[in-house]
Amino acid sequence: MAQARQRRFWNKVADRYAARPLKDVAAYEAMLADVAARLKTSDKVLEIGCGTGGTAIRLAPNVAQWKATDFSTQMVRIAQAKPSSDKVSFTVSDAVQAFDDGPFDAVCAFNVLHLVDDLPATLARIHDNLTPGGQLICKTWCFADVALKLRLLFPLLRVIGLFPVANPLNGDQLRQAIRDAGFEIVADRVFGAHPQNPYIVARRLALA
Repeated sequence: MAQARQRRFWNKVADRYAARPLKDVAAYEAMLADVAARLKTSDKVLEIGCGTGGTAIRLAPNVAQWKATDFSTQMVRIAQAKPSSDKVSFTVSDAVQAFDDGPFDAVCAFNVLHLVDDLPATLARIHDNLTPGGQLICKTWCFADVALKLRLLFPLLRVIGLFPVANPLNGDQLRQAIRDAGFEIVADRVFGAHPQNPYIVARRLALA
């Protein structure tokens, strides 16, 4: 039920989301540079929650294959209409079906892990579909770390259709969930002015 509500929300806001300008271009460019530096030209990459495809289009030329997925048909429609490299494909898929072509050398999840129904299960699925030594590269809103006066607005914004259903986890809970899934966190930083939106790179340990 929660996933169906999420899909309806993102389909409804897709055009408005696509038209919204980036609030912090410098932070976004810095994040893209860091991601690109961690990927190899031979990498097979999966992105879950690709939205309207801007990040995939920018990063796909640096790898062998970039599979960008989103469960919102309207988000994927917008992404598919953009000029892009032949290395990237946009597919309507939920967080279960997205892994059908695995394993992957990297899985990217930008501003999506707080939206999944079952975070531990999603992280476990990511881990199991990475090659040994593969990377999870994610940026996640930790809404429990947002100032209280803003958190109090979320239920109202949700009622009027301006805020999605989101997991109210904090940063420590996110990091522990990543470790519990069998990852080693190798980078943890913030791009921009929002410490509640950490950028984390975690590695699946190579087999002995």
